[in-house]
Amino acid sequence: MKIAKIIAAVSAVSLALIGCNSKSSTIKIGSVGPLSGPYAVYGGDCKNGIELAVSEINAAGGINGQQIELIAEDDEGAAEKSVSAYKKLVTQNGVKFILGSLTSGCAIAISPLAQAQKIIQIAPAATAPALTDAGNYIFRACYDDPFQGTVGGKFASETLGKKSAAILYDIGNDYSVGLTDNFKAAFEANGGTIVSLETYSTGDKDFNAQLTKIKNANPDVVYLPDYYSTVALIVKQLRAQGIDAPIVGADGWDGLTENAGDEVLNGFYSNHYAADSTDEKVQNFVKNYKEKYTLTPTSFAALGYDSVYMLRDAIVNAGTTDSESVRTALEATNGSYVTGNLTFNEKHNPVKGAVIVELVKDSEGKLTTVYKATVNP
Repeated sequence: MKIAKIIAAVSAVSLALIGCNSKSSTIKIGSVGPLSGPYAVYGGDCKNGIELAVSEINAAGGINGQQIELIAEDDEGAAEKSVSAYKKLVTQNGVKFILGSLTSGCAIAISPLAQAQKIIQIAPAATAPALTDAGNYIFRACYDDPFQGTVGGKFASETLGKKSAAILYDIGNDYSVGLTDNFKAAFEANGGTIVSLETYSTGDKDFNAQLTKIKNANPDVVYLPDYYSTVALIVKQLRAQGIDAPIVGADGWDGLTENAGDEVLNGFYSNHYAADSTDEKVQNFVKNYKEKYTLTPTSFAALGYDSVYMLRDAIVNAGTTDSESVRTALEATNGSYVTGNLTFNEKHNPVKGAVIVELVKDSEGKLTTVYKATVNP
């Protein structure tokens, strides 16, 4: 009897060891982003794009025969919660691939951890240049602030033909400051003049004092580099003061169509893709997204979607989920995605063009965006 028990115990241990050494039944991918809090609209859109890509890939047989298991965590747009979410995904869930976080501060908070532990991090929409300084396991799907700010400055001067600009920006927000610096440099390099440079602090609601100074400077164009919720407040006050100049911004404006009114007309912003593009990949993505969510996908949805497919392609090309092999495959990315034809530079920043969209009214009188121009690197 004792021998039989020993044999049974040994067999059980052997089976357990075999199970530990066998290939996992799924490929676990973690996502971190703001699903609640002030940036929830961005986080929700990005998560929708990620989920759509995962469902498509799984329906097509997965990656190298394995299904994707997506584990999503909410960081509420707070850096300390991003770190907690990251630690949970890696230590408790055994995730080797992280998509996120969405905002620059949150993505930067987890990048040193990811680099130290050789966890591949792909930030869908974090544009601050410092993100990829953490090391060679950190990537982003979007272009960075220097390029986007430069795009805005070139568009205002070259396409709109403006000669004088005012800028109103959040002095405590790295995103807003980075865009401002590069817009200013590009606009001035093209012969333009910054006639008013005004600041505010995160959380401010009243911008009338700054806007009075801007009105007195009489600019041809106003640059507002912030997120849609703040921009919506600023533009109401700007138009109420009688400033009718064109307004220009960046991808943080995505969301204005659902959260602003006619005051944002004559507004333009740089973005990662245009939903009305005739590109087949874009058309298929928009069609499938609308069928699943009954909404037109924002750029955050498109970037989340592309992040999954970039990772899928790298794992397929590597033939393994080994982090170092997948990292090497990611670095060699050269493909066509919803947000453009993409390669990575030495800093793991995408090399691809940016589109400018214009805020207009559709045939039913609703705010929407239409493609205006493309600005290439």
